[in-house]
Amino acid sequence: MPRKQIAIISTGGTIEKTYDELQGVLENRVSVLDVMLASLVLDGVDIVRVPLMNKDSLDMDDSDHTLIAQTAGNMAAAHDGVVVTHGTDRLAATGERIVELLGEPPVPIVLIGAMRPYQLRNTDAVQNVTEALLAVQLIPPGVYVAMHNCVLQFPGVVKDVSRGRFVRRASD
Repeated sequence: MPRKQIAIISTGGTIEKTYDELQGVLENRVSVLDVMLASLVLDGVDIVRVPLMNKDSLDMDDSDHTLIAQTAGNMAAAHDGVVVTHGTDRLAATGERIVELLGEPPVPIVLIGAMRPYQLRNTDAVQNVTEALLAVQLIPPGVYVAMHNCVLQFPGVVKDVSRGRFVRRASD
């Protein structure tokens, strides 16, 4: 069986926050995604890393969502699947922008984030990365979020802040 070529676009967010001891804050300064990937057994998969930006999604604007969507489209044209790491606060806006700009992409595009940074003991980051890498190989073309043992397809996905989960919009 041929190896899957998966592009991972990193954009920042809680999943990649690190602790700054001098300032006592979690910030997006350096990517920890490579550390997470190195801890996984990924037989049959070649990862192409695309470090696009390293922002808290609350600091993203429309041009950032568009850049992520365009980059995901470019990667989808040349890979078997695309995973986008993203902050959860604006992840849904990027998912909607990807659908708006690309329609149905030729391969699955899966967005992921984390509610707790990789560096914390009770992080969900590794679980979410692992789930996204599996989902992108199994689901049909489209735009999705894969987190917390759930895969939802855009459009119509929103963050339920009270539950710390992504859900279908009530009207969908």
